[in-house]
Amino acid sequence: MTDTPAQRIGANVRAEMARRGISQVAIASKLGLPQTSVSKRLRGEVAFNVDELTAVADHLGVPLAALLAEQPATT
Repeated sequence: MTDTPAQRIGANVRAEMARRGISQVAIASKLGLPQTSVSKRLRGEVAFNVDELTAVADHLGVPLAALLAEQPATT
């Protein structure tokens, strides 16, 4: 099964959140969204919009390109 772009981006965001110890609640607060809405985005059920993804990248301290990458960066 091929992941959709929304699923791939959600996985990249989850990976970066895990590396930095940042919770869904923290991301939800940053975006002004309910945690359930962030959860749907992280699973790829709903796509992040550009403004949301930019805010997430800023909050995580990573370039936007890192969240869009085909393969998540390894550290």
